[in-house]
Amino acid sequence: MGLVIIFSLVTLLGIFGLFRSFKEKNVLGVLFAFGTVAIFGWFTVMTVLHQGFPQAH
Repeated sequence: MGLVIIFSLVTLLGIFGLFRSFKEKNVLGVLFAFGTVAIFGWFTVMTVLHQGFPQAH
Protein backbone atom coordinates (compact mmCIF):
# COMPACT_ATOMS: atom_id res chain seq x y z
CA MET A 1 0.00 0.00 0.00
CA GLY A 2 3.01 2.25 0.25
CA LEU A 3 3.15 2.25 -3.54
CA VAL A 4 -0.03 4.36 -3.71
CA ILE A 5 1.49 6.91 -1.34
CA ILE A 6 4.74 7.11 -3.32
CA PHE A 7 2.92 7.44 -6.65
CA SER A 8 0.65 10.15 -5.28
CA LEU A 9 3.60 12.12 -3.84
CA VAL A 10 5.42 11.96 -7.17
CA THR A 11 2.23 13.11 -8.92
CA LEU A 12 1.83 16.05 -6.54
CA LEU A 13 5.46 17.08 -7.06
CA GLY A 14 4.94 16.79 -10.81
CA ILE A 15 1.91 19.10 -10.60
CA PHE A 16 4.00 21.60 -8.63
CA GLY A 17 6.75 21.36 -11.26
CA LEU A 18 4.22 21.79 -14.07
CA PHE A 19 2.88 25.03 -12.60
CA ARG A 20 6.38 26.28 -11.92
CA SER A 21 7.48 25.51 -15.48
CA PHE A 22 4.44 27.33 -16.87
CA LYS A 23 5.28 30.34 -14.71
CA GLU A 24 8.89 30.39 -15.90
CA LYS A 25 7.88 29.64 -19.53
CA ASN A 26 10.15 26.60 -19.65
CA VAL A 27 8.87 24.45 -22.53
CA LEU A 28 11.06 21.42 -21.84
CA GLY A 29 10.15 21.56 -18.16
CA VAL A 30 6.46 21.67 -19.06
CA LEU A 31 6.90 18.66 -21.33
CA PHE A 32 8.64 16.53 -18.71
CA ALA A 33 6.38 17.65 -15.87
CA PHE A 34 3.27 16.91 -17.93
CA GLY A 35 4.64 13.46 -18.78
CA THR A 36 5.35 12.79 -15.12
CA VAL A 37 1.88 13.89 -14.05
CA ALA A 38 0.22 11.87 -16.81
CA ILE A 39 2.11 8.63 -16.18
CA PHE A 40 2.34 8.67 -12.40
CA GLY A 41 -1.19 10.05 -12.10
CA TRP A 42 -2.43 7.12 -14.18
CA PHE A 43 -0.43 4.69 -12.03
CA THR A 44 -1.91 6.26 -8.89
CA VAL A 45 -5.50 5.99 -10.12
CA MET A 46 -5.13 2.44 -11.38
CA THR A 47 -3.32 1.26 -8.22
CA VAL A 48 -6.08 2.71 -6.04
CA LEU A 49 -8.76 1.08 -8.20
CA HIS A 50 -6.99 -2.28 -8.23
CA GLN A 51 -5.64 -2.50 -4.66
CA GLY A 52 -7.76 0.01 -2.76
CA PHE A 53 -6.85 2.80 -0.38
CA PRO A 54 -4.08 2.32 2.19
CA GLN A 55 -5.48 1.28 5.54
CA ALA A 56 -4.61 3.19 8.70
CA HIS A 57 -3.37 1.03 11.56
